[in-house]
Amino acid sequence: MEKPADSQYQIHDLLRRRWSPRAFDDRPIEPEKLRSLFEAARWAPSSNNGQPWGFLVAVKENKSEYDRLLNCLVEGNQQWASRAPVLLLSVAMLQFEDGSVNRHALHDTGMATENLVIQATALGLVAHLMAGFRIDQARADCQIPEGYEPVAMIAIGYPGDPAQLSDRLRAREVQPRVRKSVTEFVYSARWGQPSSLLP
Repeated sequence: MEKPADSQYQIHDLLRRRWSPRAFDDRPIEPEKLRSLFEAARWAPSSNNGQPWGFLVAVKENKSEYDRLLNCLVEGNQQWASRAPVLLLSVAMLQFEDGSVNRHALHDTGMATENLVIQATALGLVAHLMAGFRIDQARADCQIPEGYEPVAMIAIGYPGDPAQLSDRLRAREVQPRVRKSVTEFVYSARWGQPSSLLP
């Protein structure tokens, strides 16, 4: 199933096609495709080239690793994410190598994650990012050291059949995608003032 964005202005097709389904096929992702996702993340921009991102990855074939990440998810997300063949946890390093605070670490980890997600779209995969996970459990179970912040869980796989979802989730899966208008978040050089670039 595809749900291309109905964009106001022209954007790249990969951006139009990227969306966050909950229906996954349970077939494994080829290792070379997984490596390609992390290579895409590797080349994201970052403040002072700090590259503060890290990814914990678990494939279904390794049940103990997979369950470790799956069990960090809240129950509602576990129900559908458990079909995805790969789970990731993005983690941000909150300091630069010299020990100074990297206030852009979360932003930059998001940039790397978006590179990964767009690469997934290019490879015929889908990805769904989740804020609904138990952060303290992730810290403890995954042995994430102090100074590193768990950011988001990500389910990745091939698109699945929405019929496998509960009625409530299936309804969300097929509803049209909605976004704010560009005019609602793009301003002139003064906050809240409309930009003359937009009609």
